[in-house]
Amino acid sequence: MNSKLLKLKLSKIIKGEIFTQKEVLAFYSVDSSSYQVFPRIVVIPKDRKDVISIVKFAVKNKIPIVPRGAGTGLVGSALGSGIILDMRNFSKFSLSRNYVTLEPGVQKGILDKALSSKGKIFGPNPSVGSYCAIGGMIGNNSSGSRSLRYGAIIDNLLEITIVNGEGKVIKFPTKSKTTQKILSLAKRINKEKFPKVTKNSCGYRLDRITNLDDVPKIIAGSEGTLGVILSAKLKIYDKPKKRILYLLEYKSALDALNDCHYIVKSNPVALEYVDKNTIESIPEKFSKNIGAMLFLEYDSNNKYQFKTQHIHGKVFKKITKDKEINTWWKYRDSSLAYSLKKISKKERSFHIIEDGTVPVKELRVILETIHQIEKKYKCRSIIYGHAGNGNLHVRLIMKNQSAQTIRSIAQHYFKRIISVRGSITGEHGDGLARSEFVRKQYGNQNYTIFKILKKEFDPHNILNPGKKITSKPMTENLIIDSGLKSSTITK
Repeated sequence: MNSKLLKLKLSKIIKGEIFTQKEVLAFYSVDSSSYQVFPRIVVIPKDRKDVISIVKFAVKNKIPIVPRGAGTGLVGSALGSGIILDMRNFSKFSLSRNYVTLEPGVQKGILDKALSSKGKIFGPNPSVGSYCAIGGMIGNNSSGSRSLRYGAIIDNLLEITIVNGEGKVIKFPTKSKTTQKILSLAKRINKEKFPKVTKNSCGYRLDRITNLDDVPKIIAGSEGTLGVILSAKLKIYDKPKKRILYLLEYKSALDALNDCHYIVKSNPVALEYVDKNTIESIPEKFSKNIGAMLFLEYDSNNKYQFKTQHIHGKVFKKITKDKEINTWWKYRDSSLAYSLKKISKKERSFHIIEDGTVPVKELRVILETIHQIEKKYKCRSIIYGHAGNGNLHVRLIMKNQSAQTIRSIAQHYFKRIISVRGSITGEHGDGLARSEFVRKQYGNQNYTIFKILKKEFDPHNILNPGKKITSKPMTENLIIDSGLKSSTITK
């Protein structure tokens, strides 16, 4: 069925907008990742009835569907060759005392403003949070710098309503055949193969499900492969009355990372790491021999006891005024932008190994492994991230960016991360970049259970196929150079 006929048939069953123009398809062929996949058609559904009709139409005509939020994802989760379902019209939300009920198209920046006016906050806070859609955040199991205190999406998800791969509306937690299947599968997993970390967006999170109330968590991090989100209920919190930010200066990156295992025991809201490359872009004065820095925040919502005599670094700023604290957090949140400014376009690497997460006591493993990669592949790196969760974002600076080299680096890095019970992705998801490695992360037993779970929700495999469960290599559809995809130049 060509795009013209596809549009004609869809226009008869839905009220939403339908696009087949080349420029529109080109826009939706990319997100914030290094991948490109052209869809056949883009649909902006008007209401729930539209979503249900589109899913049933897709099943009948064997056309894949990919739900899309704001397109800020880094691993190609929102890309697909069939129907792109832009959920922007689903933008309503209502606030209650301890939770918010919302639709997936709500932008976090708009939600944050509404919450702030009521003295509330939403816990998960990605660095590009203002531009994120909440549906995408649920799909990736997003977290951010405050997850030590407020957790990731999976820790805040109370209820969720989806349309499954057969066009049926399902609400969790409620008793149903699907619910019983989820609970049954959760009992069969090998938990020893699950990462032993506080943040994990790899695979399906059956490890977090022990009872009926936990069932909504299965959608967190599922990247639209189990259902199209219609609405969700998420926790909100009182805005802290007082905050305090310590900026810790270190001569050595290794010393900074080694200290995190001790510091995190003091119950901070956030513990963030930036390397020297990032520090050089911050418009403030630092010691000449600074090699790394930690951002350490506490607030009045939790008790803490921080003793500087037990750390290798020194406090060069202690900030209690909100305005100045926010300024410094903007510096930290700009780490990705700073890193891109320091790297020429020809040397910018792909978002493949950027989200590894290890137990905090094993943070040195990330540093050691990156040094090995730098030596072997003659490249450099910029490292920053959520050290309190063992989640560091790595940007490689390299000229040799062949598909073979990229895949070899990923295999090297992920093998080491998995060996210390880490996760190949803490908060950005699997997408096109890492789904190939989900089986290696969890082992054959758990991977088989993931397949059963996927089939329960999506028996026709139309919901974001090729993500989470796939046999395709991570290099397929990767934009290598001059707009050419790797599949174009490696075959």
